Amino acid sequence: MQPTTAWQAMAQRPLSFLTSSWPWRSLAYLSGGVVVGAAAVLVFTLGLAAGLALLVVLIGVAPLVGMVLVSTLVARVERRRLRLVDLDHLSDPHRAPDGPGLRAWTATRLKEQVTWRELMFTLLSAAALWWMDLMVLAFSFGIPATTFATTGRETWPWTVFGAIVLLASPYTVTSWAGARAAMARTFLAPRDKELGEELREVRASQSRLLDAFDAERVRIERDLHDGAQQRLVSLGMTLGLMRLEVPEGSAQSELLTQAEAQLSTAHQELRALIRGLNPPVLADHGLVAAIEDYAGRFPIPVRVDLRLPERLPRKLETTMYYLINEAMTNIAKHSGATSAQVRGRYHSDLLILDITDDGHGGVDPEAGSGVTGLADRVTALDGRMRVSSPAGGPTLLHVEVPCRFA
Repeated sequence: MQPTTAWQAMAQRPLSFLTSSWPWRSLAYLSGGVVVGAAAVLVFTLGLAAGLALLVVLIGVAPLVGMVLVSTLVARVERRRLRLVDLDHLSDPHRAPDGPGLRAWTATRLKEQVTWRELMFTLLSAAALWWMDLMVLAFSFGIPATTFATTGRETWPWTVFGAIVLLASPYTVTSWAGARAAMARTFLAPRDKELGEELREVRASQSRLLDAFDAERVRIERDLHDGAQQRLVSLGMTLGLMRLEVPEGSAQSELLTQAEAQLSTAHQELRALIRGLNPPVLADHGLVAAIEDYAGRFPIPVRVDLRLPERLPRKLETTMYYLINEAMTNIAKHSGATSAQVRGRYHSDLLILDITDDGHGGVDPEAGSGVTGLADRVTALDGRMRVSSPAGGPTLLHVEVPCRFA
């Protein structure tokens, strides 16, 4: 899976990370933070001086408007800079002003919670973050430069120390850049209640579709069990009664034998279909037992490593079962794999799932393959999915879905 943040790149490939662009992107991110923070300090200082000068005429209004303007601008710059170390897009949560002009714009901004979060982040950046950026950069590059410049017989231990610090600088710079980016995302990312009405309706519609699919699936399973399956059983009994009237070894007896064999096959296929629609083991024992049962009947060896603290919520459990089921079906049909693995963990309110196979790879999510349906299922749960499938394999399907136990 391709990393989307500097932290992921450093954690997944600690050695090849050194030759990637991520350390340089982190360095550019921190260097830009120093510039933005210092500029915010300067603007706030000038704004405070101007506010004190206008204290008699515009007490408190001019400094507040100026601070809102500055914090909004800083937040916009920070959202763009965040792309250096975090490739996940961060949308602008502000809504359009209620009217034209600066007064309407200011009135709209002052009513939004995100404005005050941006102001807090800007004040924090001006007060401490840019200074900490500078300290990290100075420690990572300033100390080695000083020690190398003073190399001598009596200073060689410090030279060794400087060399070690210099070699570790990509990790120290990236670590702080990742922490700073996470902090920026916490302050500047839109909250659910700040999302547009249209987007909220889309998410609500996705949830209703999942519920409708679940209800329709249960209805179909019940109709097949109580209708078609019972009719097949009745047909089997009728064929048995007919056999009592047919002489052994006759042509009719041979036809009855063939009909009974076909009926038995149809009955087994229908029973497998019913079990796939609503597997009893999923309802009775949960996701882990259901996936282990399905893997035991899979045409290729599948290693299941699912560790969950308890049973998932019913809606999530059902959706994840069918997601894994569909992903494994795709593996059997298209990958040419000889083995596969399903691995799942619960960590920090996230259900993290990895499905891998040793097939020929080359899966392209943009080409409208079966992966698109899997992505739709994950999106409906407010989760995200990534696919890594280089030509020649292996293929990795990584899924992260929010999950909170009652």
